[in-house]
Amino acid sequence: MQTGADAVDKAIALGIDLDGSPIPEAKLNLYNQVMGLEGQRQRSGVTNTMRSRIVRIGAKHIAQVELNQMLIDSDFTPLKEKEIAFYYGK
Repeated sequence: MQTGADAVDKAIALGIDLDGSPIPEAKLNLYNQVMGLEGQRQRSGVTNTMRSRIVRIGAKHIAQVELNQMLIDSDFTPLKEKEIAFYYGK
């Protein structure tokens, strides 16, 4: 079983899906184009990026109230209303 972001990144670099099937070239090209643009984007700070990743990924695995408290306990900004609406559908 392949897990984690590294498994996905390695599969993309090889042009194969985790099940071994080839990723269509059009999809790889679009992905690489968008990631190239992202690589050129000016960053506002590491902690902002960390928080964004925590919220985006944490919302898939952690209940809203718990994630919000974890953010507060770690001295990050609590969940914003737009994040709650987007990730938790409320």
